[in-house]
Amino acid sequence: MEFFGVYTLANDVVYDQLVALLNSIEVNVSPDIPICIIPYDQRLDRVRQEVNSRKNVILYENWEVIQRWEEFAHQVWAAHPREMKNKASRPTWYKGHLQRKFVSFEGIFEQFVFYDCDSLAMKPVTDVIEKLETYDFVFDDWEHTKPIAVAALDIELIEKSGLYTEADIRPKLHCSSFFGSKRGLFSVEEIKVMKQHLIEQREVEWINEKGWWDDAFLFNYMTLRCDRPLFNFTLSSEYQDRTGNCANADTFINVNNILYDQQGLKPIHRIHYMSYSSRDFTYLCQGEDMNIRYQKEFLHYRFLKQPELKPKQLNPPSIFSIANRNFQKILGKITVYM
Repeated sequence: MEFFGVYTLANDVVYDQLVALLNSIEVNVSPDIPICIIPYDQRLDRVRQEVNSRKNVILYENWEVIQRWEEFAHQVWAAHPREMKNKASRPTWYKGHLQRKFVSFEGIFEQFVFYDCDSLAMKPVTDVIEKLETYDFVFDDWEHTKPIAVAALDIELIEKSGLYTEADIRPKLHCSSFFGSKRGLFSVEEIKVMKQHLIEQREVEWINEKGWWDDAFLFNYMTLRCDRPLFNFTLSSEYQDRTGNCANADTFINVNNILYDQQGLKPIHRIHYMSYSSRDFTYLCQGEDMNIRYQKEFLHYRFLKQPELKPKQLNPPSIFSIANRNFQKILGKITVYM
């Protein structure tokens, strides 16, 4: 078993993003760091080919563990009040598999960092490793600043339990797109007890309805309830630690294809292309200008090992393509609600 490694979650649908992430880790984190890809689902033909082409990348295939985490999430969400509401209230990610990232707690690395696949690594993770000497969870995001109405947890309801105050909860709110942690933190027995709290004692209602079926919202409950030490770089006393990370919200400066926070040229752990669909990146890699912020940087890492395949120029999508894609989106929404 390796002491430290990287996890991500992927399938063939996000193949272009996976390749870009793997290349960015190789260049900006370490060419030798072991990487384990957790399968989002069974669509893995291209992923397996990529794994076979890289010396330090493997595919996680302990399906017993994967299924156990799937069942945990499904049982929790089935008990959530929003499950009883009209199907039209279900989010687009309803019954997705993002919770599979939690198999990292039963994985092959004693300590690890997880990157969402729609990210690019921008610097080594030595600071994460250092923090894991003191903390069990390490994050780097601004979820703790969200208003109560859209926070991951229902802060007002939790306060009524008498177990936590808002001052306790706020600094522990986080996303799940990037985190460092350790193997074995959530044992089978601990998850069993947690499930009793969630379902039998109705603590599932602590999870905000706004993010129902969101792996990050469930993760927030887990990290709060387990009461283990947690560190978030955006709450650090060190100015250099507090950076942005979102492609669609923050401003970065490119220096030799490495992005830095605009305020003080601070190094960032990763850029997260949240809110952009995997299809956008597929079309981008085919030469369409998808108006994705920092798309040139993405293309650099996507085709780092295949420069001959990189689009020579980007052209706007045709009117026919736009109309067809809009139709497919409408059709997809209809299918979800049927």
